[in-house]
Amino acid sequence: MQEKLATIIMEMKMEVEMIPKDIEEEIQRRLTLAEEEHDVKILYAVESGSRAWGFASPNSDFDVRFIYTHSKDWYVAVDLEEKRDVIEYPIVDDIDISGWDVRKALRLFRKSNPSIVEWLQSPILYRDDGIFANKAREILYSDYSVEKGIYHYRSMAKTNYRGYLRKEVVPLKKYFYVLRPLLSIMWMEAKNTPAPIEFHKLREMVKDNIQLNQAIEQLVERKKRALEKEMAPAVPEIQYFIEAELERLESFADKSQNGIKDIDALNDLLHTVLQKYAH
Repeated sequence: MQEKLATIIMEMKMEVEMIPKDIEEEIQRRLTLAEEEHDVKILYAVESGSRAWGFASPNSDFDVRFIYTHSKDWYVAVDLEEKRDVIEYPIVDDIDISGWDVRKALRLFRKSNPSIVEWLQSPILYRDDGIFANKAREILYSDYSVEKGIYHYRSMAKTNYRGYLRKEVVPLKKYFYVLRPLLSIMWMEAKNTPAPIEFHKLREMVKDNIQLNQAIEQLVERKKRALEKEMAPAVPEIQYFIEAELERLESFADKSQNGIKDIDALNDLLHTVLQKYAH
């Protein structure tokens, strides 16, 4: 597992070079501003969305997501549950920045929330304190609920299919909002591990389906040239695959109580972070 984690971290440090230097500098400036405005410490910040997944359009936003911690006194409060535990900013110049408090992040992580699971695996890394994400990944790869992950991704695929892909002309990017979760499910079923977020890795699951793979390859290349809201005729090969997979998964039921069962490990991680940063 340590070798796998080391490989993931190395890939992250390399992939940030995909972000233009001026954009990366502006993102860093805004992250520092968020720390100063809200009196927090950012533990971990990554790119999420289509740029991290590997099929961004020319005008795709930069979706920056981060985990932060407050001072210790912020958490020792009668009204803790009523306090706001997110930081959000309006999209400016195609940069979309928002973050979660570390306690909120770990509470959602316990349920195998797909957002936090994907952030921990993003190939584009902006900030890393060297503690939070490393320890969270150790927990992820030892105690992840594949069953809960399948349930989350099935719901994601079903919602996007029903909302956007049942017409003759469909939003091009919505195919990926259905294909990616379906391929993630296939990965989890085959390997019993969290699915990677990079689309080219997930395509391994259908590499033997030549017609489908060719249709997906053409879709990927078109997506990279298309604007975000471009419409396109439905692709029969992909439609058939999506509908067959959704039908196959229709009876799946999530019977697990929690995604991460080791609550002590999550508490230990929270305590480690607070002891280091929350003075």
